[in-house]
Amino acid sequence: MTHPRTLPPFASDNYAPVHPDVLAAVAAANDEYAVAYGDDPWTARLDARVREVFGAGALAFPVLNGTGANVVSLTALSPRWGGVVVSDVAHVNTDENGAPERVGGLKLLACPSVDGRITPDDVARWAGQRDDVHRAHPAVLSLTQSTELGTVYPLDDLRALTHVAHDLGMAVHVDGSRLANAAASLGCSLRALTTDAGIDVVSLGAAKNGGMLGEAVLVLGPDDAPAAASARAREAAAAAVPFLRKATMQLASKTRFVSAQLLALLGDPDDAAGDEEPLWHRNAAHANAMAARLRAGLEALAGSDDEGVRVTRPTEANAVFATLPRPAADRLRAVARFYDWADGETPDRVEVRLMCAWDTAPGTVDAFVAAAADALA
Repeated sequence: MTHPRTLPPFASDNYAPVHPDVLAAVAAANDEYAVAYGDDPWTARLDARVREVFGAGALAFPVLNGTGANVVSLTALSPRWGGVVVSDVAHVNTDENGAPERVGGLKLLACPSVDGRITPDDVARWAGQRDDVHRAHPAVLSLTQSTELGTVYPLDDLRALTHVAHDLGMAVHVDGSRLANAAASLGCSLRALTTDAGIDVVSLGAAKNGGMLGEAVLVLGPDDAPAAASARAREAAAAAVPFLRKATMQLASKTRFVSAQLLALLGDPDDAAGDEEPLWHRNAAHANAMAARLRAGLEALAGSDDEGVRVTRPTEANAVFATLPRPAADRLRAVARFYDWADGETPDRVEVRLMCAWDTAPGTVDAFVAAAADALA
C-alpha cells in the first residue's frame, strides 16, 4: 500500500500554523498608529498580564526569537567572565550556533544528562571552579523546560536544582520555549513552574505554542526571590535587559505585534472572555495529548524482534522518540516529514523524533500510525 506525502509533518511544532486567535490579535493591533519600541497599549497590557500570571514584580521584555531571548537572559545574569551550567543536549549548547558564546561572550559548561535532565549533584560539581581564575566562573544555571528530549522537570526536582544553584551564588534561567507544555503536563500554573520554584529569568516561548514570531524575556520579581543572591541577580537583570535587548538586535520597533501575540496566549486582561482557560494551556494540553496518543499507537507496533518500533524515551510533553529500521523510516518519511535524532540500537535502526503541535488532529496521528505499520510491513 502506498501513501502520498499528504499528512501534516511531525518534524517540529515550529512547522505549525499560527493559531487563529493569535492571528486575529495581530490584525487587531494593526488598526491604528502606536508609539514604537514598546511604549504602546498592547505592551502595557502585556506587562499587566505578566504580573497577574507570574507575580507582582515580574517584568516582560518582548524580543524577536528564542535564541535572542536566551542570549539576552544569560548575558543579563552573568558577569563577563561567567559561565553557564547547562545539560549536554540543551538548545543553547547544541542548536544556537554558539550564540551565547559568540554574542554573549559566555562559556557554556555542559553536564551529561539523563533523558535531557540534570541533577543537583551535576550543579554542585562546579562549585570548585567559582574561585579559580583559570576557569570560567559558574554564574548561571540554565534549565530547559520541557527538555529537548520531551521530558519535564517535576516541581520538587526543579526546587532542588534552584536551591543548590542559589546556595552557590548562581542565578537560575529557564529556556521556556515549551514552558506551556511542561505546565500542562504537570497540571500546574506558569507561576508555580517559575516564580514559586525559584527561577530568576525565563525565556518565554510563543512560536511553538501557536504564535507567529517573537518571544519574551521575563525577569521575575525580586520580592519573590528565595535568596539574597537571587534577588540581586533579578534586580541586575531588570536593569540590564532593556539595554542588552537593543544591543543584541532584539528590540522590535513595532513591539506591539509581538506583545499582541503573547497577550492572546496568556489572556488579555481587557478581553471579555479572559476568565476562560487561557489559550497557552489549551494549545499545550492538546499537543501533549496527541503525543500520548501517538506513543500508544507506536507501542502497539513494537513486535517481537528488531523489525518493530521501540519507544525510547519518556513522553511527558509533546515529543515522542522511537527507533525503527532505517528502510521503514525512509518509507514512512515519504508519508510525513520528521527528523532523525540519533543512531538506533544497531546500525540498521535509527532513532527519530516526532513532534505534535497545537493543531495536530487525532485522525492525523492515527493515519501516521497506520502508515508506520505499512512501512514496517
